[in-house]
Amino acid sequence: MLSFAVYFGYLASLLLILALLVNNDLKFRWFSLGGNVAFILYGSLLHAFPVLITNVILLVLNVVYLWKVYNRKENFDLIEFKGDEKLVNKFLAFYKADIHNYFPEFEEEKLISNLNFVVLRDLVIANMFSAFLNSDGDAEIVINYTLQRYRDYKVGRFIFAKERDFLISKGVKRIVYKTVINKSHIAFLKVMGFKQHAAGEQCWVKIL
Repeated sequence: MLSFAVYFGYLASLLLILALLVNNDLKFRWFSLGGNVAFILYGSLLHAFPVLITNVILLVLNVVYLWKVYNRKENFDLIEFKGDEKLVNKFLAFYKADIHNYFPEFEEEKLISNLNFVVLRDLVIANMFSAFLNSDGDAEIVINYTLQRYRDYKVGRFIFAKERDFLISKGVKRIVYKTVINKSHIAFLKVMGFKQHAAGEQCWVKIL
């Protein structure tokens, strides 16, 4: 039993290390919560009450935090832009490196004459969206970049579900990603209901 308990200790340590490595508060809490559970099992098997008590308290704190996050009411809004505004240029310049990780071929010039908008989350820019709209109703994504701290799928659901009628009013029938290479973004697209297209493994499509 004691040797079996050691594995829970290793698992807990690994999860807490991962919690410190992630750059998202939500992921930090989930990894931390997993570490708490593993340490509680570890402490119970070894009768290590200080470890047990500490992690029960931390577990409760993490659960309360996550409950507040998932039940918090936030204000979302959508504002269109042309593509040559100073605020847009500053936003793109500030997040240039991270944007490149998701949209390596993106260039500011590609925004002109597109369907462009930002998503505000409690009056803070959380997302920048731009798509080239073809005559057949395909909106080819140029950029759909969400800030790291807002990558909890709420922005995506706001765009593709709550603002679906807005997209349709603009003539959009399908949202098309011609190329997606970032694994995290692929995971996001799957949650949002995008499907791989026969045109290629890197092509993802969502029908409105």
